[in-house]
Amino acid sequence: MSDIKVKICGLSTEETMEAALDAGADMVGLMFFPKSPRHVSLSDACKLADMARDRAEIVAVTVDMDLDGLSRIKELVAPDTFQFHGSEAPEACAAAKVMHGTGVMKAVSVAAKEDLEKALYYSVVADRILFDAKPPKGSDLPGGNGVSYDWSLLKDLDLKKPFMLSGGLNADNVAEAIRVSGVKEVDVSSGVERDKGVKDSNLIRAFMAAVKAA
Repeated sequence: MSDIKVKICGLSTEETMEAALDAGADMVGLMFFPKSPRHVSLSDACKLADMARDRAEIVAVTVDMDLDGLSRIKELVAPDTFQFHGSEAPEACAAAKVMHGTGVMKAVSVAAKEDLEKALYYSVVADRILFDAKPPKGSDLPGGNGVSYDWSLLKDLDLKKPFMLSGGLNADNVAEAIRVSGVKEVDVSSGVERDKGVKDSNLIRAFMAAVKAA
């Protein structure tokens, strides 16, 4: 049995949330970003979060959201963790952590080794860093683009904080990604979708099985 922690991100239906929970996902991500095909309303998010509560860590994914928006999510959805996936400064991450009493995960976009340096600033205030691929030119989505990067960049990285590999993962390549990067945590979104933004329960189960076998 693998000891790799898995986050299934961008869940938006009760069926796929149940599939992720049944398959043993450690973390489930709810997307609060209207431009994303995975965006969920606050009312839907409440239902999905209630399904996951005490079964998996609930992560609210936001992109450069203002404090009022974060407060509404905290009040209504009560996530365990906020994931900041935009250009939020370390100070904003620290402020959210103090204000809301939640965990904080910060996404850092990676294309080359020098991009990892940015993570050092965030690792002081964030509880976890998520390394995602830089979005392709023309994309207005900061993540969930199904592109990957050189996973070996994360090999032997010592951040003093947990970190997660994201970007272009699926059931066919996740074992290789874990082997090459040496990471203990992975995140998937588009790699378990049959269409953009449409999660597939069978692909979720296949991804979880591939991780467990890795």
